[in-house]
Amino acid sequence: MQSIQSGIDVLFVLLGAIMVLAMHSGFAFLEVGTVRSKNQVNALVKIICDFAASTIGYFFIGYGVAYGAGFFDAAPSLVEKNGYELVKFFFLLTFAAAIPAIVSGGIAERARFYPQLVATFLLVSLIYPFFEGIIWNGNFGIQGWFESTFGAAFHDFAGSIVVHAIGGWIALTAVLLLGPRQGRYGKDGLIAAHPPSSIPFLALGAWILTVGWFGFNVMSAQSIEGISGLVAVNSLMAMAGGILAALFVGKNDPGFVHNGPLAGLVAVCAGSDLMHPLGALATGVVAGGLFVWTFTLTQNRWKIDDVLGVWPLHGLCGLWGGIAAGIFGLEALGGMGGVHPLVQVLGSALGVGVALVGGTLVYGAIKVTVGLRLSEEDEFNGADLSIHKISATPAKN
Repeated sequence: MQSIQSGIDVLFVLLGAIMVLAMHSGFAFLEVGTVRSKNQVNALVKIICDFAASTIGYFFIGYGVAYGAGFFDAAPSLVEKNGYELVKFFFLLTFAAAIPAIVSGGIAERARFYPQLVATFLLVSLIYPFFEGIIWNGNFGIQGWFESTFGAAFHDFAGSIVVHAIGGWIALTAVLLLGPRQGRYGKDGLIAAHPPSSIPFLALGAWILTVGWFGFNVMSAQSIEGISGLVAVNSLMAMAGGILAALFVGKNDPGFVHNGPLAGLVAVCAGSDLMHPLGALATGVVAGGLFVWTFTLTQNRWKIDDVLGVWPLHGLCGLWGGIAAGIFGLEALGGMGGVHPLVQVLGSALGVGVALVGGTLVYGAIKVTVGLRLSEEDEFNGADLSIHKISATPAKN
């Protein structure tokens, strides 16, 4: 029976890893549909190469930083419990690799290829697992201090802060260090809107991400015994709330509508195992409206050229999700309890701080050594021709 149980757990986590791996194609097509046509090939190549660099970095360095474990023993020792630790690594790798995939959307259309690949390796090897280990493995005693001081540890079931806020706030540092795309802004504000190149591709990316998210959230239990229908339904309700809020606040804009479910799902990750479905719905509604409002504000008024709006979507909606877990997770609001609102604020703020410092160190070092940005000519011609020597659509005869 024990052997059967471990085999079932391996299959469960493996299916989750495959679902989250598939989400990376969603990141790719969301970016393909949003960037201009001269940068579509670059979007596809970046995401798949970033995943490969993430795999190497997390296998050799990152997983050990977070969990103090590695996979350098002989193969017979690695297959204990049907190789559960290996598929756990695979599952957690797909989370880690979401960090550069998130950043990619913010810095699209003007970032150099190989420096970004180096940044990916450093982020997934050092910056992300440093915070991951604090929250999900109790490193440095911070979770223990929260629990002894406030009676509850920081709660982030599926990564509103650990994955999304970390990725979104790192992306903000990269976007600010890069600066806006050519011709995007003038002294008086927005000059060129650069509308999405393909709404169908954008929608396809959003759908792939949305479907895969149920593996992202539900399989975060990491064992068949821990699976919960509450997580699934809360994810569903937050998704629906995000869509409807983005629809109304965004005034029917299809780009906002298809980012709405992602905003809701980002926000519900942290408390999806605690909230009542009505709390999850409220969390998603706030997140959908927050994304539309802050995307418009950052792009048009603050002149932050975050191409896919990854800071509003992942950074700010993720931050809201960490805080929301401490509100709607309370028993008084129909939740499961076991959370403290102040701890959720403090833990969320810690994540933002780690992301800002880590992102500034990584991208700042690359900027002053080898440079982050394409030349003016290469940016004008587009990353597809400048880097990959081919366009997404062949020239017509």
